[in-house]
Amino acid sequence: MREQKLKNKLEEINQELINNGDLDSTDIGVLSGSAGLALYHFYYNAYNPNETSEDVGSEIIASIVGSINEGYNFHTFCGGIAGAAWTIELLNELEFIEVDTDALLGILDEYLRHVTTLNQNENFYDFLHGVIGIGYYFLKRYENTNSPELKSKYDSILVEIVSLLKKTSKKSDHGVYWESNLIREEGLKGCNLSLSHGLSSIINFLSRLSAHAAFSEKTLPLLNQSINHLLSHKKEQADASFFPDWITKDNQESQSNRLAWCYGDLGVAVSLWHASKVVQNEEVKKTAIQLLEYAATRRDIEETRIVDAGLCHGAFGVMHIFDYMYKETSKTIFKEAADYWIDYGLTIDHHKDGPAGYKKWRGGDTPTYEKENSLLEGVAGIGLAILSYLHPEQTKWNQCLMIG
Repeated sequence: MREQKLKNKLEEINQELINNGDLDSTDIGVLSGSAGLALYHFYYNAYNPNETSEDVGSEIIASIVGSINEGYNFHTFCGGIAGAAWTIELLNELEFIEVDTDALLGILDEYLRHVTTLNQNENFYDFLHGVIGIGYYFLKRYENTNSPELKSKYDSILVEIVSLLKKTSKKSDHGVYWESNLIREEGLKGCNLSLSHGLSSIINFLSRLSAHAAFSEKTLPLLNQSINHLLSHKKEQADASFFPDWITKDNQESQSNRLAWCYGDLGVAVSLWHASKVVQNEEVKKTAIQLLEYAATRRDIEETRIVDAGLCHGAFGVMHIFDYMYKETSKTIFKEAADYWIDYGLTIDHHKDGPAGYKKWRGGDTPTYEKENSLLEGVAGIGLAILSYLHPEQTKWNQCLMIG
């Protein structure tokens, strides 16, 4: 019954994205832009081969390349060039498209490299909007290029980014961290712990770099110190969660009860899980599992603040993390949690004017909802999560969220 419901919902989403897939936004990146839609269409074509999905995906990629050639210069991973180029590289890696990415993407290198030297304010490292996202693209190019010359260049760029991280890090009693604007309008600064914007994304990125012998000597000390700082803020007993969202400069904690990819224990746990593999620390691994097992018991909708269905902070994002961790560990508790949240996600398609019945939550004192097709908050991401649930081998797309 569940599988048939998911297949039916996937077909609704697919028809919506075929017929009304254009975003009002001019973003081309993977999370908020058109590259995420292309990723969905190519994955759907792998699941159900058809000319329409392949043609739509190819048209989107061609449009992205055209926009860049015409002078598009927004740089971020979430909405801009770094995310679009990362997507093209992944699609080529998966053999969904066939292009010479060394020739096509190499011309973007100096621009993106230059961006990493600019605007080194408190939020410069942000995964979605800053240098970590750009570094993530360069790491994908480093891993995939067949050119020794380009590999050497990407090695240098990534070392530059690590040096920049080291230079801008701040020492604590337990390790190192990075300061950011927590609430810019209020001038509130401190250490953001999240996967979307903060310390967990840096740990995740350094873990992936450390898996390569070329970088491990430079990255492992910084990785271990940042893990130590993060773990120093773990509570012995969870209230709603073990970790706060952030810690201000005067050591005030913002307590999180959100169950989500963007903020809270799930994103922290995913990053610690990846880190445990490269630092070979059993305690780090146990902590990641502890966070996830506790999070898997949280089912109250109001307490977890799950009010929509998208990947960023909704039911299908939570489901996908538990589904991924079940594949990683074979722990039944994660399978049960994934099934719970996917069943719940199927019940909140109640927006009659929303794509496939879904809308993204906009927050505010009076919560509002709006239509969204993107990967991060819209139905393209919901569709990809459903595809991965139905076909576990079709999951590499989730690297764009630093999950896989």
